[in-house]
Amino acid sequence: MDTVKAYIALTKPRVIELLLVAAIPAMLQADRGEVHVGFILATLAGGWMGAAAANTFNMVADSDIDKMMKRTRKRPLALESVSNRNAMIFATTLMVASFLWLWLLCNSLLAAVFILMTIAFYVFVYTMWLKRRTDQNVVWGGAAGCMPVFVGWAVITDNTTNVDGIWHWWQALVLFMVIFFWTPPHTWALGLRYREDYEAAGVPMMPVVHEPIYVTKRIIAYTAATAVTTFLLIPAAGWIYAVVSVAAGAWFLYGSIVLHRDVKAGGSIRPMKLFLMSNNYLSLVCVGLSVDAVLGLQTIGSLVS
Repeated sequence: MDTVKAYIALTKPRVIELLLVAAIPAMLQADRGEVHVGFILATLAGGWMGAAAANTFNMVADSDIDKMMKRTRKRPLALESVSNRNAMIFATTLMVASFLWLWLLCNSLLAAVFILMTIAFYVFVYTMWLKRRTDQNVVWGGAAGCMPVFVGWAVITDNTTNVDGIWHWWQALVLFMVIFFWTPPHTWALGLRYREDYEAAGVPMMPVVHEPIYVTKRIIAYTAATAVTTFLLIPAAGWIYAVVSVAAGAWFLYGSIVLHRDVKAGGSIRPMKLFLMSNNYLSLVCVGLSVDAVLGLQTIGSLVS
């Protein structure tokens, strides 16, 4: 049982949950008013395998620094409860299974290609290149976390006669950019909390190489960019999403400003509060869009026109 738990831990289940949350509203928004339950569940299963593969490859590449950080020293490879070789076999199996699942069972070769691109980018571009070389690592490396949107959108596009052509992909791109801008403040808040860990491991996270005041200014900027980007989707959605995106955006931005204010004041700060807020913010936006799409509400764009 301990071995099973170790392999499950390799996949970073909590991270996967957050990634897959973004795929659901994308699939619902791609064909508003229709709920393709079978394809959604199948895509989530295939996406889970792909994300699990990427996370396992990531743990193999980071097994050396994981031993140096308090936050990660209890991971399976750091504890040597699973060998790097077996972890590689496990990750490769998941990767192949994910590709075949999305291609053959979800009937979308495009989604299957997207999942391979995601794994390759996360492992080679982020983990093996950017992470240990630049404080912009999570800015560009975070693009891998945006890909579930494209995977889900591709499955609906390839299996629905109501959705064709490329014009509708602009909505997927907006959702992609929402997560792209959301990732830095989410990760930098965590970095502020575990700054010493990253410094000890030699990872140049933004909070390691810059003062907290510099970091929180950029957290505010990226939080504002996240909120504004969600607004771009309002014309293609109904009033529920419009209200949720504006209210949640104001709440998230306020949280980032409070953290910046506390840093300026000196003394102790609570970056984990913003970290948890960022999770809740993304969940709110995704739920709001999902409900709006399921109900098939008249879009703001059509009301205005």
